[in-house]
Amino acid sequence: MDLQPWLHELEIAVDGPSTALSSHDGSMGAPGTGWFVDDRRVLSLLEVRLDDIPAVAVASATSGPRSLFWGSARHLGDPTPDPTVEVHRERVLVGHRLTETLTIRSRAARALTTTLTVRLGGDGADLSTVKVGRDDGGAALLDPDPGALSWADARHRTTVRCDPAPDLEGRDRAGAGPGLVLSWPLTVEPGASATVTLALTAERTSVSAFDADAGSSLLDLEQFATGGDDTWRRMLRSNLVDLQHLLLRDPEAPDDLFAAAGSPWYLTLFGRDSIWAARFLLPYTTRLAQGTLRALARRQASEDDPALAAERGKILHEVRRTAYAGGTLDLPPLYYGTVDATPLWVVLLHDSWRWGLPEAEVRELLPAMHAALGWMERMCGQADDGFLRYVDMTGTGLSNQGWKDSGDSMRRADGSIAPAPIALLEAQAYAVEAASGAADLLDALGESGGEHWRTWADALRTRVRARFWVGEGPDAYLAMALDADGHPVDGVGSNMGHALGSGLLSEEETGRVVERLMRPDMLREFGIATLSANNPAYNPAGYHTGSVWVHDTAIIVHGLARTAHREEALTVGAALVRLSATVGHRFPELIAGDAIGSRPVPYPASCRPQAWSAASAAVLTAVRDELAPPAQEGSHA
Repeated sequence: MDLQPWLHELEIAVDGPSTALSSHDGSMGAPGTGWFVDDRRVLSLLEVRLDDIPAVAVASATSGPRSLFWGSARHLGDPTPDPTVEVHRERVLVGHRLTETLTIRSRAARALTTTLTVRLGGDGADLSTVKVGRDDGGAALLDPDPGALSWADARHRTTVRCDPAPDLEGRDRAGAGPGLVLSWPLTVEPGASATVTLALTAERTSVSAFDADAGSSLLDLEQFATGGDDTWRRMLRSNLVDLQHLLLRDPEAPDDLFAAAGSPWYLTLFGRDSIWAARFLLPYTTRLAQGTLRALARRQASEDDPALAAERGKILHEVRRTAYAGGTLDLPPLYYGTVDATPLWVVLLHDSWRWGLPEAEVRELLPAMHAALGWMERMCGQADDGFLRYVDMTGTGLSNQGWKDSGDSMRRADGSIAPAPIALLEAQAYAVEAASGAADLLDALGESGGEHWRTWADALRTRVRARFWVGEGPDAYLAMALDADGHPVDGVGSNMGHALGSGLLSEEETGRVVERLMRPDMLREFGIATLSANNPAYNPAGYHTGSVWVHDTAIIVHGLARTAHREEALTVGAALVRLSATVGHRFPELIAGDAIGSRPVPYPASCRPQAWSAASAAVLTAVRDELAPPAQEGSHA
């Protein structure tokens, strides 16, 4: 059986379309590890040995494009219990370049003589092959010319340069296995060190339609409030550094930046992920929103194409350099299988305008806004009940097309899976917010159509409030969705939190939602659960059936703040701050819903960094600053 690699035990560095995954000792060769560029594994094998023995891993850390490794060569140095020979590795990614600096530091009493050996090579595996576990992990493709120190895959030539120059031991060194073997005889005096640097460059030999390169610096970290304790400051810096290095440039308009969804599997433009990351950053910059809006508008569907799940006016789900085939999925390079990216695009345009996006730039995007609104209206009009629904018509696309896109995410209260077509609660909330915001925007710009969209939003709001409430009295709550038969998908889920502040709910209804989310079956130690712990289908390590997602919880914090639920917003936000302190201040994509003692349980296949998780640090800070109590007279707050 093919198994997705587990990522929680790996160090992951990222810079634009480039990401490096290794074990905590810095080595590559285990399933799932390697250096990936443009969704190809250009380096699948990297081993470092001293006298044919690897160093023992002691510590490791990663931030953005830089990984650090501290090892001990226990077989060398003085015969004491204390390690006296350290192996330090610094790995830095800059676009299509990886630099590995190896430093051997001796604290032994006498001079150390050893041979440093590095074995490396690439297999050119496609990302989707690695993701689903079909990973041979180390079949090297080498150029036979040892002087070139290079190898080629289907899209890149990877070249290695070394300082100082190595001895070349060749591919056939006894016991070395496949790969290019480089060696350096070293003598290290007491208290001294020796350093070897490898610089690998992956040069494109063929170009795809979506070869977006890394963006530039977007955020000045000094603009963020300096209040809060060290945990807050570390959370901000670590996650915003990650976000900086997830930025890509639109290959069709290099001035436009957007956030790639996440490393290692999603280093590309995603509709909802990129939108939410940009929206979270709006209190600090509109530039990311501007680039995201434009990049998505350029690729907005202009005609219906069932093979792509495209419909006129629809905003895409994801762009890939090639088709993506993994498990039951077979997705085209440009895929539109999402129900929520289109209304969220309109919401982002409205919010960007509110945060100061210049009017001329807003006006340039009005045709795309009208097309998106037209798609929403047509889709609701085609449904018998007037709701925004989705269903995969191809059999090889996403069976669920909201943010909870795993096949088993739509659960009834009895734990059973609801059948499609599905009308998601949050998709309706986004549509109400989009139409209402568009109406305000059109009015402010002196354009026609505002009253039409205000009326349309009111009608959808009325339908949702009539059909989605389940339960009685104080136990009433909003269903996650309506199923194919129009019945409520009545599992208690985090979906209802996305309706907070959207304009969908009355003040009294908002209070009910808040109360239900704050119960212990939903508010877990480190955030809001995707599914109630009381549901028979609850699985704390289920992708959308009990896990806690950072961005999902941050969206709810944002909604709590927008609806003046100050204490609840601070309480839920504090859960994410606690999480930050236990994960090296680098937010993962998600964690398990249950904790072990006072620590989170990893979701083993969780990506990190992930754009909307990293950007959550910004929205948490904005909420904290907005809700912070005023300083008392005479205080130094």
